[in-house]
Amino acid sequence: MSPSTASIRTTTSAVPSVLTSKSIVGIAVLGLATFFAITTELMPVGLLGTMAPDLGVSESTMGIVVTVYAAAVAILALPLTSLTARLPRKAVLVATLVGYTVSNVMVALAPDFAVVCAGRVVGGVAHALFFSVASAYATRIVPPRLAGRAIAFVYSGSSLGFVIGVPLATGVGESIGWRPAVGAVAVCAAVLAVVALLFLPAVRGTSSPHIGSPKAWARTGLLAVVVADLLLFAGHYVVYTYIGPYAIDAGLDAGLVSGALLVLGGTGVIGLWLAGTFVDRAPRQTLIAAVATMAAAFIALPFVHGSLIGTMVVAGVWMAANGTTGTLFMAAAIRTGGVSPDIAGALVNGASNIGIAAGAAIGGQVLGMTGMQTMPFAGAAVLLGSLGVVVAARRGFPVHSTHQEHLSTSSIAAITSSLAVVTASVPTISRAIQTVTGSVATMTGSVRTERTDGAR
Repeated sequence: MSPSTASIRTTTSAVPSVLTSKSIVGIAVLGLATFFAITTELMPVGLLGTMAPDLGVSESTMGIVVTVYAAAVAILALPLTSLTARLPRKAVLVATLVGYTVSNVMVALAPDFAVVCAGRVVGGVAHALFFSVASAYATRIVPPRLAGRAIAFVYSGSSLGFVIGVPLATGVGESIGWRPAVGAVAVCAAVLAVVALLFLPAVRGTSSPHIGSPKAWARTGLLAVVVADLLLFAGHYVVYTYIGPYAIDAGLDAGLVSGALLVLGGTGVIGLWLAGTFVDRAPRQTLIAAVATMAAAFIALPFVHGSLIGTMVVAGVWMAANGTTGTLFMAAAIRTGGVSPDIAGALVNGASNIGIAAGAAIGGQVLGMTGMQTMPFAGAAVLLGSLGVVVAARRGFPVHSTHQEHLSTSSIAAITSSLAVVTASVPTISRAIQTVTGSVATMTGSVRTERTDGAR
């Protein structure tokens, strides 16, 4: 028996044959966890303008908090996923939510930029495991015919993070300060860790995760998927890391950044819907169209920079196209069959975050050297590299995809009822945010008072 066969048998031995209410709640919990994971990761994107002066650094330097987070994920995703593969999946997932909580508490109470970076590294460690585990977790608590739809739903949490999480955190940061905003997310992550502990179905670890080798990854096309994903994220984050300052430079009022992010995030949901529609029927064609559209939008951005409406329209097209890519790349990685699903998730997760770190670093360098308007051209150049890999790598991105029942995402009707669970959680989360913003503001005020007294 091959390692891959053993892994598959171990992984699927406890997969349910029917969709149960417990499975639906579990998928909802995973989707909500993904929401807070993305919110934690990307909060600094909307808060750069308020965090930088408070911490005494420039906006380009502040972008390092995105880079260090992504670097931790990139370095640790595969080794941590491999080391924890035999542990119960529920324990691992809850641990990641605790990690997000600790990270956000450290950032909210940080006295200086160095401590903020340390807190972000803690979040990166949690993130290294979370996205490597979450998608595979989803496939193991629903029947095989619904597993792909479960992945699509879990990834919808990413889009909701863009649409609601980052703009909400930005809005709170603009109104009462970035520290209360980060503190509120810390409390919500802690509450969600308890919810996951109570309601997430238990899933066993794998006795022998199939990791494969770089040679096997190349042979199956997995390596091409990973490289294309890395370049896609790098190109995207050259600009997205600094989207707040870029929009302000294009004429947006600084107080409206959260609203602009809300609108742009909403277009990402359109992309997610398109991914769910075409990931089975035309995954290669859809991905080529998406990456090409992103590159074209980047090239167009500098030419409409004098118009705020033009900038927002082009940015909306860019974000809609980007919204398709997460599902398409994850599905492509799993479909190669080169490794077990957890390891596929780890490789894509690691590649994505190498891309994020590189993109944020490149964007910071371009911003510091030549200014805002040249960043989209740099991003477009990297995106064209990703497009070239997708077009050339027919093994990783086949023209005619083989139908695989466990990856079907053509319909999410059986899963969408779990939206009620997520919706029901919103009032509780809102109340928690209202409560914590006041308490965190008090704590951070005390920190500032102590620092002022000490300086005297």
